[in-house]
Amino acid sequence: MAARLLVRLLPVVGRGTSCVRSCGPPARGLFGFLEGKVPTDEEQATGLERKIMEAAKLGLDPYSTQPPKNYPGTKEEPTLVPSVENKRLVACLCEEDSTGIAYFWLHEGDSQRCHNCGSYYKLVPQEMP
Repeated sequence: MAARLLVRLLPVVGRGTSCVRSCGPPARGLFGFLEGKVPTDEEQATGLERKIMEAAKLGLDPYSTQPPKNYPGTKEEPTLVPSVENKRLVACLCEEDSTGIAYFWLHEGDSQRCHNCGSYYKLVPQEMP
């Protein structure tokens, strides 16, 4: 069965390839990509990944995918924590070599202090794209 199919398709494939390569537009594959070319990340991305990539082109970071900026964590200049809700769970690694992590809820309003190390954090409202 497979041999019969190959025998029938061989003359068609042999005739069409030279003309397509020399005189026609580039052939497109199943999903509209150029055949023989690997699609880029932007061409393949869908859903949330596509939204993040489009926002990154505009210089935005709506889902906090980039590393946070360094803040001193003092009362005058607290570490800013973006959130789309009115509270967020924060994990504070109090010392550089520490294996324990201090978790606490950060609520909207004034800056709050970590109960272990004393660093200050402030919740900043952020809009969804």
